[in-house]
Amino acid sequence: MKMNSILSLAIGLLFSGTAVMAAQSDAGKIEFKPSMDLLNTKFMSSKTPEIRGTLIARGLEYKNENFKGEESDMEMILIDAYGAKTTRVMAGKTLEVEGDGDKSLMTFLNPKDVKGTKMLTHSHKGEDDDQWLYLPTIRRVKRISSSNKSSSFMGSEFSYEDLGSQEVDKYNFKWLKDTTLDSGVKGWIVERVPKSNSGYSKMVMTISSKFMNPVKMEYFDRKGELLKIANFTDFKSYKVGDKTLWRASKIHMKNVQTKKESTMEWKKRKLGVNHSARDFKKTSLK
Repeated sequence: MKMNSILSLAIGLLFSGTAVMAAQSDAGKIEFKPSMDLLNTKFMSSKTPEIRGTLIARGLEYKNENFKGEESDMEMILIDAYGAKTTRVMAGKTLEVEGDGDKSLMTFLNPKDVKGTKMLTHSHKGEDDDQWLYLPTIRRVKRISSSNKSSSFMGSEFSYEDLGSQEVDKYNFKWLKDTTLDSGVKGWIVERVPKSNSGYSKMVMTISSKFMNPVKMEYFDRKGELLKIANFTDFKSYKVGDKTLWRASKIHMKNVQTKKESTMEWKKRKLGVNHSARDFKKTSLK
């Protein structure tokens, strides 16, 4: 689902995937059509909460696909429980892959102790993502196992799972209610439950009908307790072909259990970039 991963950051950090396909879920076989009006109360109220939630997820997938590729300059600010800050500078790029999840590469540029560290993610629609971390100090590529994907990424409040794909097929969805955002824009609150291999028991998304992306996500740990809250702000529009896509320029993640925070901010971003698949091979990390 192209509510992008945090890197594509949904960050999409952010949904990934290039085709609007029928999804097999608890709600059955559900297909989104561009002609569907997700704000039409009469149309939507005739559906079960599960079907409504999945239709909204499919709608986000459709609205966020066909960006081709992305390049970005970013800053990640780590804030500990006492308010002390550490800033890291990164460059990111993403390749949209037809029929599968996206591929993304993040490279740390500063400070010196993390310079040259790289994170490569190959997202997949119906199976676990492949992720590798290159550590320049030991000149080694480390594969991130499924059991470690709930771990902190480079000391931040973003996990490796957050940086992976958010494919529709990996979740079951349930519409909870319609809502009106502070801006007056209509939206929805949708529950998303991972089908397998997740550090979260569920996520609750507040989605903007204008941006067709989440503006808030609440992450619950395996015990069902609220763990983190992400707020997506400073949305900007990008034109790719005849399509307009919206992306958040800032994501603030707060761990409500540890009181630590992290902010990801895009200083520059370009969509519609033609990347070579060679740039996203594991061998390109060194």
